[in-house]
Amino acid sequence: MYSYLEGKVVEKNPAYVVLDNHGIGYLLNISLNTYSQIKEQVQVKIFTHLTIKNEATTPVGFVMYGFADEQEREFFRHLISVSGVGNTTALLILSSFTPEKLYKAITDNNVSALQSVKGIGAKSAQRIIIDLKDKLIKGKALTEFVDFTHNTNRDEALSGLIVLGFNKNSAGKALDKILEKEGTELAVEELIKKALKIL
Repeated sequence: MYSYLEGKVVEKNPAYVVLDNHGIGYLLNISLNTYSQIKEQVQVKIFTHLTIKNEATTPVGFVMYGFADEQEREFFRHLISVSGVGNTTALLILSSFTPEKLYKAITDNNVSALQSVKGIGAKSAQRIIIDLKDKLIKGKALTEFVDFTHNTNRDEALSGLIVLGFNKNSAGKALDKILEKEGTELAVEELIKKALKIL
């Protein structure tokens, strides 16, 4: 029904954000990951997922979830497709992992990492991995979830390797391999050192 909403932030906290769009206030449930990305912004674009709640204890109502980018929304939709994983649990998982770290945990069969999330036991973690691993690997390449080309540390490390005489394409592939394996938070010096070992 809604793909995204763009508007002025009226209220925000780690659990939800209220957006004013042409005089209508939309309440969107968000993850900590999204909160950290939008907390300094006044005008934001939030990608949305709408669900209809129809429970015996509550009246029928619409609940909207918001995400700072399409990657996180894609992971949310993957997670809620797993039996036993509801919207609240999916949001909790996305508050504990960035999309790239969640991708890595699932594709590496890292049950203990998923179990670190409150409410996720061994069986639930295994079910998430079994249901989603192939979908993530076959459905989209990691580079579509994690855009390494906009990683500042990667750019600086690449420049450094080129100055050292390495081919740009080879150096770029080596850095992407490192970032895919170890995440995007490595310092420039660490990236260069690790790249030198495989170039």
